[in-house]
Amino acid sequence: MARAAGCPFDPPPELSRLAEKDPVSRVRLWDGGTPWLITRYEDVRTVLADPRIGVDATQPGFPHTNAVSKARDTTMKTLMQMDAPEHTGQRRLLTPEFTIEKMEALRPRVQRIVDDLLDAMLDGPKPVDLVTAFALPVPSLVICELLGVPYADRGFFQGVARTLVMDEPDPERAMAASEELNAYLEELVIAKNAEPGEDLLSTLAVGQLRTGAMTPREIATMGQLLLVAGHDTTAGMIALGTAALLANPDQLDQVRADTPGAVEELLRYLSITHTEARRVAREDLEIGGRLIRAGDGIIAVKSTANRDPAAFPDPDAVDIRRKARHHVAFGHGRHLCVGAPLARMELQVVYGTLFRRIPALKPATPLEELPFDENAVFYTVRELPVTW
Repeated sequence: MARAAGCPFDPPPELSRLAEKDPVSRVRLWDGGTPWLITRYEDVRTVLADPRIGVDATQPGFPHTNAVSKARDTTMKTLMQMDAPEHTGQRRLLTPEFTIEKMEALRPRVQRIVDDLLDAMLDGPKPVDLVTAFALPVPSLVICELLGVPYADRGFFQGVARTLVMDEPDPERAMAASEELNAYLEELVIAKNAEPGEDLLSTLAVGQLRTGAMTPREIATMGQLLLVAGHDTTAGMIALGTAALLANPDQLDQVRADTPGAVEELLRYLSITHTEARRVAREDLEIGGRLIRAGDGIIAVKSTANRDPAAFPDPDAVDIRRKARHHVAFGHGRHLCVGAPLARMELQVVYGTLFRRIPALKPATPLEELPFDENAVFYTVRELPVTW
C-alpha cells in the first residue's frame, strides 16, 4: 500500500484506515492469496506471542511478500522460518552472544567506529550523503567484526543484501546471489574451524561444526541472516531516524538529554520492517472477534500497532519524552529480534554522538525530494544529503 505524498514517516493511509475501521480483515496479495491483516496493537501482540500461530514459510497459506521471498524462504530455512522446537534450539545458540552485557562491552568499539566516520565526514566536503558516509558503514563495520567477516568484502555482501531485501522481480537472480553469499560464508566457516578467532562464526565453528551438531552450510545460513539483517536494518534506522529528527528539530535537545528514550521512540515511530510480520495459523483461533482457520495466512502490521492510540497517545507525533519501550518494532514473543540489544546500543551511540558532535546538522535537500525505498523489506531513505 502506497504512502501518502509528503508523509514519508507515516504508515500508508489505507493501513491506518483499516486499523481504525476494520482491524482484522482480509487482503489480497500479489499471488492471489487472501491472508488476514491484523493492525491493532493488542491483536498484533497476541499474534506474535500465540504458539498456535507459526512461521513455517513452506505451508500453503503462508503470505509471502513476493516471488523472491517465496523462493528464498521455502528453500533456505533460518530462525525466521522456524517453529519450536527447531527454533528453540537454534535461538539458544545465539542468545548468549547478544546479551545486553556483551553488547555493552562492545560500546567503546562502536563509539570509536562512529567517531572515526564522523571525523572523516567533518574533514571532507559538504554536503555529504549521510547514507554512504555514515549510516551504512557503521553497522557494516560492527557486524563484520562481530561475525568475523572481512570488511574488505563489504561491497560483495552489501550487493547481495540489496538484491535480497528489494522487491526483486527475478527470483532466480536473487537465489543465485543468496547461494553465492552462502558459499562464501561456508568457506569462511571452514577457515574459522581451522584457525578460530574471537568472533561469532569461530564460536559456532568450534562449538557446533567440530561436534557434528551443525554443518558448514547450516552455520553459513545462520551467518547470512545475521549479516544481511544485522547491517541493513540498523543502516535503515540510522538514515531514516536522522531524517525524522531533522524534520522535527524541536526534539533534538531531548535526544541529547535522553538518547535511549530517543531510540525507543524512533523505533516505534518508524517501524522500518516494511513487509511486517508474516505468519500462518496452525490451529483454528479467534483474533479481534474474527475466526481464523488453520492454514490461513496472517500479516501482523507492526507499523500500525506502533501508531495505535490505545497504546501510544498522540501516536503520529514524535515525542522523545514518551515511554515507548513497549513498542513492537523488534517483534514480540519467541521471535523477538535476537539482535535487538545490539541494534539498541548502536543506535544510542549513533544518535547521541551525531547530534552532539555536529549540532548544526541540517538537511541539504528538502524532505519532499528525498528518495525513499517503497519496495524493500526495510523502509528507509536511499540518500540523505546533509550539511552543517
